[in-house]
Formats: sequence, C-alpha cells, structure tokens
Amino acid sequence: MTDNNDQLLPQTDYQEDNIRHLSDMEHVRTRPGMYIGRLGDGSQAEDGIYVLLKEVIDNSIDEFKMNAGRRIEVNIDENLRVSVRDYGRGIPLGKLVEAVSMLNTGAKYDSNAFKKSVGLNGVGLKAVNATRSHIISRRSVQPLPVL
Repeated sequence: MTDNNDQLLPQTDYQEDNIRHLSDMEHVRTRPGMYIGRLGDGSQAEDGIYVLLKEVIDNSIDEFKMNAGRRIEVNIDENLRVSVRDYGRGIPLGKLVEAVSMLNTGAKYDSNAFKKSVGLNGVGLKAVNATRSHIISRRSVQPLPVL
C-alpha cells in the first residue's frame, strides 16, 4: 500500500544477471552501515570512525585481559592517523591476511586462545581494513624489555 504522495516506480527487468556475489571486503565497502553504523566525518560521537577505533582497541584489551599484553599504546598524529600497539601475542603470521580481510575469521569462536573477549564477531579488523584508505598491520616477535 502506498501513500497518496508516493509514486510507483516504473517496473524494471529483474534477471539472473542482476544477482551478484560480493567478496567480504566489497560487501563492507558497499554497505558499511551494516558493520559500523553511520560513516560520518568524525564530528559526531556515533560516527563510524569511533566504532572502528574501538574495534582495534578491543582487540588490544583482549590481549591484555589474557595476560598476553603488557601495555596498550594509542597514538594520534598531527594528520589524525591513529596507531594502536598492544605488545601482545600478535596475529599468527600464517593467518594475518585472512584475519584482517575475511569476515567471520578469528580465534574467538572457541575458548582455546581467548578465555575472555570483548569482541566475538570476527568483523572488527575487517571493517577497519575495508573502510580505510590505508591500513598497516604489523606483528613483531621482539620481546618487550622488562620495566
């Protein structure tokens, strides 16, 4: 049923070639609101940039809660680039690309690697990766000096 003010759109052709599959990253880029809420420009508290930053920090908190991280550093430079470092275990190198680019990929689906976790849905880093123009994920195996 329609309002009197609504006009019906002309009927269009709907064929098999209208149906397509998007890769995980294409889907996040095409429909970011499903993953991070509103995009925004950072001027409002509910803008997606803050959701993305929280997702990354939550991963660091998980490492810290598992007694695997000793310190969490969050830096924002003059160009508003953000870096987060947790001195935790890091993502195993053999799964790094999958962990940051394939939805529903993560180590938090069982209790083997993470007994406690803030994030559980396997989307956080992927949404960051898909919606940013530049992302670097590094893993260092150098031990942190004892303070």
